Amino acid sequence: MSPWETLLVAVALGCDAFAVGLGVGTRFCTPRHIFRLSFHFGFFQFAMPLLGWALGSTLVGVARTWGPWLACAILLFIGSKMAYENLRGEDADDMACSDPTRGMSLVVLSIATSLDALGVGFSFGLLGRRLLGAAVCIGVTAGLMTWAAMRIGSRLSALWGRRMGVVGGVLLMAIALKFIIG
Repeated sequence: MSPWETLLVAVALGCDAFAVGLGVGTRFCTPRHIFRLSFHFGFFQFAMPLLGWALGSTLVGVARTWGPWLACAILLFIGSKMAYENLRGEDADDMACSDPTRGMSLVVLSIATSLDALGVGFSFGLLGRRLLGAAVCIGVTAGLMTWAAMRIGSRLSALWGRRMGVVGGVLLMAIALKFIIG
């Protein structure tokens, strides 16, 4: 695979991370939030192809079955709570919305946004292709795309206030449904 093809695959795999980062960035966008989400999404996008390559089709099937449902539940909860609280007009200090850049939410979102990378790693293994360089490219690209998305989400939120909090919540709910429908 050429470097350009690898970069295109990396951008395609990073689109889920970008979309989640955009939604999360409308509400959680301190440097610490940005680092945690970008680092974890990038790391998981790097590690999952290697794991898929090493473990084969059995794990891919199990992860593809349950991972999207867990991610959907977490994103629906976070997104609906974000939208509800912003529609209600609570002050930011009063909002107790769960931080998706911490704990199990972060791990499950990281896994869910990188399941496609697990399949790519498995297919690379079947084709006998070298993977380490591609995995690094995929991880770095996903991390940068998440960072950019969170910054964009933060800027939009600063411009449009609570409306962007509602939009961010709706975006997270839409991504949640995409995980189980698509």
